[in-house]
Amino acid sequence: MPVDGCSRPARTGRGPRVDRDGRIAALPSCSVHVAHLSLQDFRSYATAEIALAPGVTVFVGPNGQGKTNLVEAIGYVAAHASHRVATDAPLIRQGAPRAIVRAGVVREDRRALIELEINPGKSNRARLNRSPVPRPREILGMLRTVLFAPEDLALVKGDPGERRRFLDELLTARAPRFAGVRADYDRVLKQRNALLKSAAAHRRAPGPEVLATLDVWDSHLARTGAELLAARLGLVADLGPLVAKAYSALAPSSGAASLGYRSSLGERLPAGPERAGRDELAPLMEEALREARKQELERGVSLVGPHRDELVLQLGEMPARGYASHGESWSFALALRLAAFELLRADGDDPVLILDDVFAELDTGRRRRLAELVAPAEQVLITAAVPEDVPAELSGASFTVEDGEVKRER
Repeated sequence: MPVDGCSRPARTGRGPRVDRDGRIAALPSCSVHVAHLSLQDFRSYATAEIALAPGVTVFVGPNGQGKTNLVEAIGYVAAHASHRVATDAPLIRQGAPRAIVRAGVVREDRRALIELEINPGKSNRARLNRSPVPRPREILGMLRTVLFAPEDLALVKGDPGERRRFLDELLTARAPRFAGVRADYDRVLKQRNALLKSAAAHRRAPGPEVLATLDVWDSHLARTGAELLAARLGLVADLGPLVAKAYSALAPSSGAASLGYRSSLGERLPAGPERAGRDELAPLMEEALREARKQELERGVSLVGPHRDELVLQLGEMPARGYASHGESWSFALALRLAAFELLRADGDDPVLILDDVFAELDTGRRRRLAELVAPAEQVLITAAVPEDVPAELSGASFTVEDGEVKRER
């Protein structure tokens, strides 16, 4: 769905231009901010109405009082997912049948009202400017956010699934159609796994009918998987120099940060994989699936595809996971988010930056350097337990959040 209020040049090629120092050549940036947030039965809030403005806004209050719920709602409008939970049910206030989140978004000089109705166990509904849209994902891209949170440490220390999710969420933020690509891939993978699991349970060689059906699912998985893989490879190539630059700014005394991508295709992956397209990768994936078929039938699970891949984070010559210190891991996680912000901004839109209780986790030097890096953003939303956690470079509007009440202080 086109976004009103800001025209930008069409992107060409695989990604934005980056110079040898890691600086990205931005398109003319479109100023975007959330002007109003309205909640109904979301998390701890029966109702909430909050007016917001460009620049820095800080929500201050003790833990457990609802600060994070506010910025989580804004992130949900952008991504249709929470950074804290995997399902929608916990987002509904206890005893309520549904939750509603409304965000008034200003893009240049035009306003749009985005409304999401969250229905646990049912399909969610969306409205744009009070008019229903057929599917909520059709309004993806109306608002883009980059959210920093304590959970981000899992990007470095956690399982590969955390890093795959980071890539796929960023792909969708850049090009909302990838929400559909990922949904198609997950659907095919689920069906194929069910067939493999059923075949493995019988503990005998599958018959011709099962093998023919598996051939069909192989073709579907290779086609959708190749599209997702090609997009991820291009994204990692775009992110690499930006992550290196951001990490160097946050931790100048540490080693160099770099990214790699480990595919289940292994050595089949062509040289210069960031330029490989779906049509080139799909037959390679089918070949890998054929080779792995015996093992897959024995184990009852799909062993080839983007769901088995890994975003590799390196510090110098060593993998960050398992070798990076706590401070280095935090810096790497922050560098990933800062790189995502730069990449989205280079596409032509200013994402809203959300820093959820991040500064309490950082030493004084990292606090100051992070503040300097995010201060130029069009809108920065911060949560903190005490005002002293927020660096002076990020002064702005301030709200106190306590006992479920949000009160503006300045």
